[in-house]
Amino acid sequence: FIFTCELLQLNIVDGKMQYLFDESGRRYLDAFAGIAVVNCGHCHPDVVEPVINQIKRLQHPTVMYLNHAIAEFSEALASKLPGDLKVVFFTNSGTEANELALMMAKLYTGCQDIVSIRNGYHGNAAGTMGATAQSLWKFNVVQTGTHHALNPDPYRGVFGSDGEKYARDVQDLIQYGTTGHIAGFICEAIQGVGGIVELAPGYLSAAYDIVKKAGGLFIADEVQSGFARTGNFWGFEAHNVVPDIVTMAKGIGNGFPLGAVVTTPEIAGVLTRRCYFNTFGGNAVSTTAGLAVLNVIEKEKLQENASMVGSYLKGKLNQLKEKHEIIGDVRGRGLMLGVELVSDRKLKTPATAETLHIMDQMKELGVLVGKGGYFGNVFRITPPLCFTKEDADYLVEAMDYSISKM
Repeated sequence: FIFTCELLQLNIVDGKMQYLFDESGRRYLDAFAGIAVVNCGHCHPDVVEPVINQIKRLQHPTVMYLNHAIAEFSEALASKLPGDLKVVFFTNSGTEANELALMMAKLYTGCQDIVSIRNGYHGNAAGTMGATAQSLWKFNVVQTGTHHALNPDPYRGVFGSDGEKYARDVQDLIQYGTTGHIAGFICEAIQGVGGIVELAPGYLSAAYDIVKKAGGLFIADEVQSGFARTGNFWGFEAHNVVPDIVTMAKGIGNGFPLGAVVTTPEIAGVLTRRCYFNTFGGNAVSTTAGLAVLNVIEKEKLQENASMVGSYLKGKLNQLKEKHEIIGDVRGRGLMLGVELVSDRKLKTPATAETLHIMDQMKELGVLVGKGGYFGNVFRITPPLCFTKEDADYLVEAMDYSISKM
């Protein structure tokens, strides 16, 4: 299971920026950020204060009524997206956002087939579980209409770093598994739960062209990679494509339950055919937090910091790879990094048990990292974006020491 007993045994009672504190007052360097959620830092005063002020005045008006908090955040959020991506629908989570996006794609195109990528994760509701392509996260319920393409994984994939060869599988799926027309294609710019897997160069632009020719919409799942985490504001920006629909959550609210779907007015029009409604989507308190997050990211230059510190940390981790045979791969962008552990570099044998042990040792040294990948052998390093080079140094030292003690 993706979450380990060792981490769950911690009783966290306080947080401040990139640090967490347990009930005894011990401080931990948080390199996981609540699963890539707390982008601005724990209890950031510039997020907390406006939220307190809002909750004193109005907690929940619903989107049936006008409210400045919802309107101001919608406008600010849309301004961060390219092209005609100007219509915002609020949800409570990434799962809800992806469910809505998949439904909109089907309604707009009149098709039911969705293409997603193997090893991807998109949520745990009916449609998103179908789009998710890992058995670890799929319950035994009916899941139809989704076709899972080869994962363009430069480390473990059959075509290495040749993105265009992987994209041909998307073409084959459409030709042989559908009517030739699809509703959409959904993918993460960097697979989060799947182990911080970057897409092979050239893949997304090639797949995009194939999907558009089949009449499908491109859905960018930015739930983990969005809001400056990768050094770009959105993960898809590194691939020179403009999505038809963008989904987001996690870092959008710095810990407040909030998600969103942003699309074009034309696509959004499909929801006028019936009555679409989300009771808590667009909650005044959550959207106040969302606007505060955008302001903090800009004011404190967190996107630039994620790029600078992330590049520095990735370089240090690659140096560690040269020292320790157990490190098979270091990957990711910005402060969305993965370290894959293997017991045999040539065979790429997952070092699952060793990963748990090293993770526990790092915890004892006061450093918290996440774990992911199908085999549970990848460290997910997704800290708050206020992470410093000194924090990066300490994380690498803790990992180095923990591996050396194996």
